[in-house]
Amino acid sequence: MFKDRFLNRLGLAFIALFAAFYFWQNPGLFTGKLTQAEIDTAIAKAGQQVPFPPGRKEPILKAVRAWAEADDGKPFYMLNLMRFYKEVKKIPGAPNFEGSPAQANALYEAKATMMLVPAAGSAPIMANVQGKNVINSDSDAPTLDDWSRVLVVRYPNRRAFLQLISDPSYAPIEPYKAMALEFLLVPIEGNPVIPDPHVIVGALLLVIFLGVGWKRAARADR
Repeated sequence: MFKDRFLNRLGLAFIALFAAFYFWQNPGLFTGKLTQAEIDTAIAKAGQQVPFPPGRKEPILKAVRAWAEADDGKPFYMLNLMRFYKEVKKIPGAPNFEGSPAQANALYEAKATMMLVPAAGSAPIMANVQGKNVINSDSDAPTLDDWSRVLVVRYPNRRAFLQLISDPSYAPIEPYKAMALEFLLVPIEGNPVIPDPHVIVGALLLVIFLGVGWKRAARADR
């Protein structure tokens, strides 16, 4: 057993910090799967608050509902494939915007990221596309090419996504994305190449703990 009380306390503090961060990143361990009442409430709020492109409200909400009802309570990544419109698209109920599609989307991403960090526990990973597809396996259809931007967001569970889109603070922001670009949202499960945030935090805390322990041991030997 360690005789260094400081290291004992530091180790316990780091364990508590890691546990708190882990459960923040994986709340489904406690909250479980979405209930039907939660889904109904979130879909209703999103439908009332968010302006949708003409003819797209019902299909979008139906798809979100089906995905939410298949909830497994686990974290996932949302892949965003985006293609800028040539000019800002007019959407009924959306605010007027005189800038370019790129400017509208930049405004959306800046404000949405401020909501995503506390809600999703991570910041989006974003990148601009270099050019046309290198390989199209089955088709050269224009709808499969000329993407403008790719974005990946980690969510701790599907509940966090529904909470975001039904948040009254999100409703005024979302139209800036919808008016700027065509986009696909693809939920991804599985093991990412980039470690989950709790793994990175755990490794960092371990390195700090070992470093402090080594330094204190070196001083004690003098």
